Amino acid sequence: MSQLLDFDPELLRKYDVRGPRYTSYPTAPQFSEALGEAEYREVARRAAETDLPLSLYVHVPFCRTVCFYCGCNKVITANYRRATDYLDRLAREMAMQGALVGAREVTQLHFGGGTPTYLNDADLRRVMDDLRRHFNLVESTSREFSIEIDPRTAGPDKIRLLAALGFNRMSLGVQDFDPDVQRAVNRVQSVAQTAAALEAGRDAGFGSTNVDLIYGLPRQTVDTFARTLDTVVEMRPERLAVYSYAHLPQMFKVQRQIDEAALPGAEQKLALLELTINRLSEAGYVYIGMDHFALPDDELAVAQREGSLQRNFQGYSTQAELDLVALGVSGIGLVGDTYAQNARVLDDYARRIDAGRLAIVKGVSLNADDKLRRDLIQSLMCQGRIDRLRLQARHAIRFDDYFADALERLEPMVDDGLLTVGGDAIEVTPRGRLFLRNIAMSFDAYLQPADPGRYSRAI
Repeated sequence: MSQLLDFDPELLRKYDVRGPRYTSYPTAPQFSEALGEAEYREVARRAAETDLPLSLYVHVPFCRTVCFYCGCNKVITANYRRATDYLDRLAREMAMQGALVGAREVTQLHFGGGTPTYLNDADLRRVMDDLRRHFNLVESTSREFSIEIDPRTAGPDKIRLLAALGFNRMSLGVQDFDPDVQRAVNRVQSVAQTAAALEAGRDAGFGSTNVDLIYGLPRQTVDTFARTLDTVVEMRPERLAVYSYAHLPQMFKVQRQIDEAALPGAEQKLALLELTINRLSEAGYVYIGMDHFALPDDELAVAQREGSLQRNFQGYSTQAELDLVALGVSGIGLVGDTYAQNARVLDDYARRIDAGRLAIVKGVSLNADDKLRRDLIQSLMCQGRIDRLRLQARHAIRFDDYFADALERLEPMVDDGLLTVGGDAIEVTPRGRLFLRNIAMSFDAYLQPADPGRYSRAI
């Protein structure tokens, strides 16, 4: 993929429609209760016969305070007993899932939330001990064991503990450093707290650090966000994820506490995006895709250049097509050609685990068409390229015949200079790199006229 990025405001306005983020294909709205625990168990047993590495995701839903912008699956509580009860059930789920997947090596682990660092030191040790009891966690330096950190709940001592437990990647939530914006979204966090967490991580041996920012928040301006970007760039994290705020109060009730009149307008939001791209490019960061940036020598940037970049529910990854086992409430896994999601409500999750059952309540098994389109969309989102000849050979199709309707939908994008269509491949241009979601939507067999409440905007 070309490292160049061409910002065109007129095209951004034209293609600013709602659509999926394609962390999976088919996407989550296609999951159904037709796939349940019994079907998943059979898929997992077959997958256990392979010796391919494994990825684990652990969801810790608890937060002490609520951030008004948040769309994650979370439980706001100061009652720590709820976390203790949850970890008891999580250990039982680990035992059931571990028995299914066998001795496959776990080379990738991610703790998400909620706020994983909500857990106290003893319980962080406990969770990692439970994981090692039921899964084969590798200890080599090639592992990717990452955790999401809230600097307000993770001081230097806790970060040193995380390193001792085996974590070597961390992602810090920041969103914005401006005091007015922080108050508007109920997340007050100092620069000093964040810098201390980054410094502690580096001192403890974390090989990669990521900082999350959001543009489009209430009271945000180009000037204030420029100061936030400058502050973060000075800290020099290896990676940055800069998300567009998706205001969906009909889906996420907590967002109703945001003053809509204080949200940046469409033109101002475009200006914030342009500012972000320019500042990070000037600072030497490489645009990976979607919302992600990395320093040129970071593993993500190297994987992008070498064509080995992958994309999954945690975003971009350097490890190729691992089976993913999800643990905890709302977790989504991928084993073989089957996506499976746990119960989204904490009480439903608890009832299933207490009954000695897996928490899986829905999912989807991919058919041949799903596998073909997933392969195509993965290549597009990671390499900015669709290899027509490879897909024809791998899936036994005639590309132009099979995707005649998609190629027709691409014609306006070709005319706008977003991509080129050649005999061997479809290539995204520097002008088209911000429109990967739009291009992928042309190949989505399930996508209907966008439900306004279902998806975030593509830009």
